Amino acid sequence: MRLENFLFSIYPYIALSVFFIGSWLRFDREQYTWKSDSSQLLSNKNLRLGSNLFHIGIIAIFGGHFVGLLTPHSVFLALGVSDMAHQMTAIYAGAIFGSMCLVGAVILWIRRFFNPRVSAASRPSDKFILSWILITLLIGLSTIPVSMGHANHNDPSVMIALAEWSQSIVYLRPEPALLANVDTVFKVHMFFGMTIFLVFPFTRLVHVWSAPFSYAWRPYQIVRTKRNL
Repeated sequence: MRLENFLFSIYPYIALSVFFIGSWLRFDREQYTWKSDSSQLLSNKNLRLGSNLFHIGIIAIFGGHFVGLLTPHSVFLALGVSDMAHQMTAIYAGAIFGSMCLVGAVILWIRRFFNPRVSAASRPSDKFILSWILITLLIGLSTIPVSMGHANHNDPSVMIALAEWSQSIVYLRPEPALLANVDTVFKVHMFFGMTIFLVFPFTRLVHVWSAPFSYAWRPYQIVRTKRNL
């Protein structure tokens, strides 16, 4: 019980503190390491497929977790979204985008570990974080049958407890007791997810802060060929 109290009342703040402060320090002191370290020049095979599936999936998963867990329960009810509708939406969206992200992650993992050129150019942190994300995805997908079982019994209590716990962390009033009746698989998934934030500043993931969103609205570039047409 003491371990759970630590993991779900103190550990989130340790992970988030390292996430924000570590990212700031790395950007301030080691800007030349602030990059995604693209390996496309080493090998282009399956990179586009794996990268697109992974990034689309993980962005959707993060957005879904952010909105689903941090939106107050009363807001969903005011919008006419019942607890069961909320839960079923989370289940199906999680299954679709989680599977998409998993397929992409597996492609990238195989490429990172078994493509000789890519593997030789990879740092230990590259292989570690990709493996950790892959495990986190697998555990996350394994929560879906459990959630479906709750839904079949018309029981959204676990979903509500997870959301209320997440909001208690944001409001700086951690309530680990809310997770007392939550299935172990969810708690394991939460630990792996929080640890991603903990190790984030020490990996290639820092490039997320510099996501080039301006690509969506920047003007077209004119490209001229040297060939005589």
